[in-house]
Amino acid sequence: MESSIKLLDDRTDQATRQMLQKVVERKRKFDKYKMRHLIIMWATVFLSFFYFFYIYQTIMKPYSYSFSSMFSTYVNHSANLYYLIFIVGLYGLMNLLQEKREKAEKEYHGLRCEIIDKSKDLWKKEDEWKNRHTVFEMMKANYDINLYHENK
Repeated sequence: MESSIKLLDDRTDQATRQMLQKVVERKRKFDKYKMRHLIIMWATVFLSFFYFFYIYQTIMKPYSYSFSSMFSTYVNHSANLYYLIFIVGLYGLMNLLQEKREKAEKEYHGLRCEIIDKSKDLWKKEDEWKNRHTVFEMMKANYDINLYHENK
């Protein structure tokens, strides 16, 4: 369990601390997939651009007089097939990571909204209810998790 969540002994009970820990874990999972998706997306864009620029310079420009000569030149170089398979594979990986990112985001926001909805039950006592803002501020400052509002 996170040390800052452990330090909330007098403000929260064990179940609430476990819920806070789970929302931190899901936030980290979402951030991990978000960063991986972003890196692979930009790699796909840049490699596609350079590949099409390479095709333009080496095949389309010199052999622009005939489509059949462009096609035969493209097919004669086996590296073109490997480049194309690699870029299509990167595109597929980008889509897979996007799906995982969206799933992780849905899990994270679902748990975060559940904590917001159950806040009256989690902080039942009057003094706990008045001091819940310290827990919310700690979660916002340390983990960038907003527990004040359900909207992103």
